[in-house]
Amino acid sequence: MLAGNADRDRAGDVLKAAYAEGRLTKDEYDYRSGRALGARTVEELQQLTSDVPNGPSAVPPTFQRPAAQGQLVPFQPQPLAPYALPRQRNSNAMAALVCGIAAPVISLVAVPLVIELHAPYLFWLGSAPAVVLGHKARQEMRRTGERGEGTALAGLLLGWVCLMLTGLAALVVSV
Repeated sequence: MLAGNADRDRAGDVLKAAYAEGRLTKDEYDYRSGRALGARTVEELQQLTSDVPNGPSAVPPTFQRPAAQGQLVPFQPQPLAPYALPRQRNSNAMAALVCGIAAPVISLVAVPLVIELHAPYLFWLGSAPAVVLGHKARQEMRRTGERGEGTALAGLLLGWVCLMLTGLAALVVSV
């Protein structure tokens, strides 16, 4: 049986009540309410609301006609398709960014304070790990589909820039 706007609104109210009571997570509520708005039949709405209190509604279960037999069989709810979980952020990408940011801080701030030496050629202390971790993170993200491409790229670029500055500082000091 085709669903009308009143049926969709009733299913939306049932889902809203279940979410307000804490029976559905935010993601599950968003997924189900989106499916409820796009539902064409009452059966689809019953599938979306059958496992929450207030039930599928006052409408009795309908019957489906299998194409092969031509007999009426009772409606059986189908399990909901699970929604996609958000992808995780790659931890090596974050580590690359932290090392890329820490490279100038270590060489320009920490080293002069600790050993009273102004040594801009020590950029490699943080930049070499930033480059290694950035390349490793990008390779892992291509393989696993994790998030963090921009973070890895930023750490990689900061690492290479700091390595270039290290090379320039070494050339200037040697002259």
